[in-house]
Amino acid sequence: MPTYTPPLRDMQFVMHELLHVVEDFKQIPKHAEMDAETINAVLEEGGKFASEVIFPLNISGDTEGCTLDQASHAVTTPKGFKQAYRTYIEGGWAALACDPEFGGQGLPLVVNSMFYEMLNSANQAWTMYPGLTHGAYAALHTHGTDEQKQTYLHKMTCGEWTATMCLTEPHCGTDLGLMRTKAEPQADGTYKLTGNKIFISAGEHDLADNIIHLVLARLPDAPPGIKGVSLFIVPKFLVNRGGSLGARNGLYCGGLEHKMGIKSNATAQIVLEDAIGTMVGQPNKGMQGMFIMMNAARLGVGNQSLGLTEVAYQNALVYAKDRIQMRSLTGTKARDKMADPIIVHPDVRKMLLTAKAYAEGGRALQGFCSMLLEKEYGHPDEKVRKDAGELLAMLTPIVKAFITDNGWIATSACMQVFGGHGFIKEWGMEQFVRDARINMIYEGTNTIQSLDLLGRKILGNNGATLKKFGKLVGQLVEEEGVNEKMAEFITPIAILGDQMTKFTTEIGFKGFQNADEVGAAAVDYLRVAGHLVFGYFWARMAQVALREISSGNTDPFYVAKLQTARFYFAKLFPETSTLMRTARTGSKVLMDTDAALA
Repeated sequence: MPTYTPPLRDMQFVMHELLHVVEDFKQIPKHAEMDAETINAVLEEGGKFASEVIFPLNISGDTEGCTLDQASHAVTTPKGFKQAYRTYIEGGWAALACDPEFGGQGLPLVVNSMFYEMLNSANQAWTMYPGLTHGAYAALHTHGTDEQKQTYLHKMTCGEWTATMCLTEPHCGTDLGLMRTKAEPQADGTYKLTGNKIFISAGEHDLADNIIHLVLARLPDAPPGIKGVSLFIVPKFLVNRGGSLGARNGLYCGGLEHKMGIKSNATAQIVLEDAIGTMVGQPNKGMQGMFIMMNAARLGVGNQSLGLTEVAYQNALVYAKDRIQMRSLTGTKARDKMADPIIVHPDVRKMLLTAKAYAEGGRALQGFCSMLLEKEYGHPDEKVRKDAGELLAMLTPIVKAFITDNGWIATSACMQVFGGHGFIKEWGMEQFVRDARINMIYEGTNTIQSLDLLGRKILGNNGATLKKFGKLVGQLVEEEGVNEKMAEFITPIAILGDQMTKFTTEIGFKGFQNADEVGAAAVDYLRVAGHLVFGYFWARMAQVALREISSGNTDPFYVAKLQTARFYFAKLFPETSTLMRTARTGSKVLMDTDAALA
């Protein structure tokens, strides 16, 4: 059976030694009084909930799955899920970072992000039930009317009601302009929605009293394409004026998907038959509200793979220290045993360190993005808000695609450490791999994220936002450029930072002549950009570790951090050279292949 220990020490390192979040909070009025002790105490308790309450349900939930009653259309979640959700609500975890106006605790988003990393490590499928509610909450908090906020946000904040995002239809996934769900206006100001949605995570379940669906649909006179999409609140149960639940609405679960992973989350086919809804925002402007939810979900999906990378690494490390096979190539290490533990073998260490480097780099990036989000919506300086929003917009596709690609690499490597045992269910490793695979697909496939990064976020503003991140890299290079102890970390990011300008300009010029050139280069480009971002954070983490060691701090944590940084730059970061070379080969070898693909 697998185990899980919340990585609280590394979370504290990221927040307090790398990012200095408490100092930033002093500039944000609503968090000005926040202190490190409070943050640490909350996450310590959150770790207990993750490891003691929902982690034990992970394998059993995967085995049992969800059950749909075809007659009533009701979905039953696996044994223990409902009680765990009740414990989650009673502990106040649903309200952690929500607005106090609606019953929230108002804690910083970085605390919620770290908490959700632990939940994802413990049980990604369970975590999706409350997790999607946060995105819907954000969309309604920003675009909902006062009446909508008062009707829905209190219940969503405390967790009594959950929420979904209803986008995908059988004939369209990412191309939402093709959707056919219709919304007919009614005399009382409501709408009747009719259509079919698929792949709706947590679309039907028995954990909460009501499920609030945020549905994209078309008005009768809507223009074609994405410009004709509107957003609607469509609750499972209608809500009376006093807030009590009314009649069952005209929507139901028509089926559950049978999936490769996240089997204990109800991925539902939702049928709408004259379902009553109310519009969020303006007609034909539904993507404004939905993008808030989608971007929150994309950051959340990156967090899912971060959680899986961490738990897979922890278990592979324990196994590698215990499993004996053969002798070390440099001579016997465990003389009291018939063979040496497999951790003595170089390639086993490479697999373990790959997962460790991707987990700790991903945690730093997630923490940084949480602080950008905090600044975008809470900082009193308009320029700070604007800069934070622009940088977060560029980093979001990197969080979603780079961290989930790394999660697939890392969980696969950790399963490999187990050898044949990794392929067996009771060790838990094969489930981490299966669960990790969906994260590269949903909330916009990683190819879509790559096109978004290169086409919209980089070339769309002539690299202006990339230059802003480049300034952060440049500041670190200037600060540590003459420090010989930092050279192995600073030199690679300085070189890649310079190369990125020429690399981006070259692809942009070719793309101006032939748009397929952007499509052909985008996935490789995102991965190069991802390494630049990770490289920046790993260099900063090495900087902190070196300073602590130089000051006489003997905590082995800093030695471990430094060794992991050296591994990352020596074994993983050099991938950028190959990626830039393959990106430059262009689109011809892909598009001039009609005979090959006949």
